[in-house]
Amino acid sequence: MERWFRSLKSECLDRMIFFSQRSLENADRKYVQHYHGERNHQGLSNHLIDPEKGVGAVAGKIECRERLGGMLKYYHRRAA
Repeated sequence: MERWFRSLKSECLDRMIFFSQRSLENADRKYVQHYHGERNHQGLSNHLIDPEKGVGAVAGKIECRERLGGMLKYYHRRAA
């Protein structure tokens, strides 16, 4: 849990200024989506916790998905 909070703080919270509790909760929700579905993890041999269908495809155009105004980026291949 300590490692997760350190990642949340260094990759998200330290880089933003929040004006309300709602903006903080929105950033937290988007970071959790990124952490579980788009961010690789060293403890899992650089695999995703909950990969989407088609992750690891070798054909298709490479696209970038951005969260939190481009602060979090995820590159993936669109299914062919």
